[in-house]
Amino acid sequence: MPGMNERSSTRLPTVLALTVAVLAVSSSAPLIVFAAAPALAIAFWRNAIAAAVLTPITYGPRRSEITGASRRAKVFGVLAGVALAAHFATWMPSVQLGSVATASALVATQPVWQGLIAAAQGRRLPLAGWIGIGLAVAGAAWATGADFGVSTQAVFADVLALLGGVFAAVYTALGEQARTELRTTTYTWICYSVCAAILLVVCLVAGLDLGGYDNRTWLAILGLVVGAQLLGHSMFNYALEHTSATMVAVLGLIEVPGAAFLAWVWLDQQPRLAALPGIALLLAGVAVFLLGATRASRLAVDPALPD
Repeated sequence: MPGMNERSSTRLPTVLALTVAVLAVSSSAPLIVFAAAPALAIAFWRNAIAAAVLTPITYGPRRSEITGASRRAKVFGVLAGVALAAHFATWMPSVQLGSVATASALVATQPVWQGLIAAAQGRRLPLAGWIGIGLAVAGAAWATGADFGVSTQAVFADVLALLGGVFAAVYTALGEQARTELRTTTYTWICYSVCAAILLVVCLVAGLDLGGYDNRTWLAILGLVVGAQLLGHSMFNYALEHTSATMVAVLGLIEVPGAAFLAWVWLDQQPRLAALPGIALLLAGVAVFLLGATRASRLAVDPALPD
């Protein structure tokens, strides 16, 4: 059927984009720990370099898109950049202060916050969605509670990771609005440029070193730019044009076991055993949320579909 072929050809690029994005972002947390530089400085460089790479394209073949875009689209793009800066400013320090596994799991509560944002916007969440949110919150509390016996720094890292998840949800929700008009490259350039500018000011005010790193650190930063930034976040931005922000956020959960595995094999950072049940409960909650959201969207299209 022509409709099925067209639908499949539309879905395949999106599936490939999400696959590349998840694999790329899984390397983010281990690279942040590996780099011998302040987390906020790493966040600045990854955004600044990515924005510089995209500038010739944005002000070349895509220049007309910026000049012709509505004020609404530009405002949402800038606000998304602010939210992205807040995400990096909270989550990246949490990785260096705590464990990769716990930080990655707690920032993965993003779909929970995404669902609550949707509810605040007047969208009705199904019962399974609320159950998933409850399980995810219980899992996050368990994982954070396990760190009380480790150190105050570990608990602080958990709080930062949770805030990182909140800001990631805000960033994705704002991006969903901007992407209705802006194409991937233009929207991404706006976000990264705004994010880099904000983080630069923060680093200068805090007196953080923005240079003088060893070659290993610069290679790690470049790895973050090419992997998590240009491939990871950019592919997520592309997918936002073809699927919902909630779906993108939930599929990003695969980053959690991927990052934990890399940190274990590469950095010899074993997950805290006491936190593992909480992490598992958190991921199960988000999975339940995904199933509920998917079923609700299908029923909205065709109420006659079976459960």
